[in-house]
Amino acid sequence: MLPAAHRLRRSVDFERTVRRGTRAGRSTLVVHLLVPDESVSDPGSGTPQVGFVVSKAVGNSVQRNLVKRRLRAAALGQLSVLPDSARAVVRALPPSAGATYADLDRDLDSCLRRAVARASGGGKR
Repeated sequence: MLPAAHRLRRSVDFERTVRRGTRAGRSTLVVHLLVPDESVSDPGSGTPQVGFVVSKAVGNSVQRNLVKRRLRAAALGQLSVLPDSARAVVRALPPSAGATYADLDRDLDSCLRRAVARASGGGKR
């Protein structure tokens, strides 16, 4: 389970991350990553936070909850990839319902690494 300190909860944080963040996607999911400037002090900063969006387009409640559990478990293993005080929103796409845990873990790893590289200026298009 993803610790509470690493969970993104407020809708304002979700909205800000999706609108201002760097985006990276695969066939099963899209990651929006926002790395705040060092000059901006934010309460609770220092720990990366991850939020999840799994819409009804993914499937029924059983499928959506399964995808969310798999993504939370995969995100726990990827926290070390994220910079301090970074916020990430992981949006599951409809093909994620048929994906295995290994597929979701691989796609999340790939998206997070690409988003971090782009946010740090290494691969901005």
